[in-house]
Amino acid sequence: MSKGRWMGLVHKITEWLLEKEEDMAKSCAIPMEEIEYQIAKVEAQKAKIQKEYDEAMAELNEVAKRLEKIKSIETLRCQEKEK
Repeated sequence: MSKGRWMGLVHKITEWLLEKEEDMAKSCAIPMEEIEYQIAKVEAQKAKIQKEYDEAMAELNEVAKRLEKIKSIETLRCQEKEK
């Protein structure tokens, strides 16, 4: 199963579960502690994903800077050869 299809399946399952929990909440069938636990779990996952994103962006920015430096060096070198 491709990553896109897998993520689509996970999204559908998550939506279904949230709908069922919303229905249960309307009848006061979910303990508040469970909801708070799930919120904390989601917030922790969000923080983890944000950290991974920030690290990946920092790495990509560093690669981009190095490539720009290489481009500048190559441009100067090639201009000198043409003279």
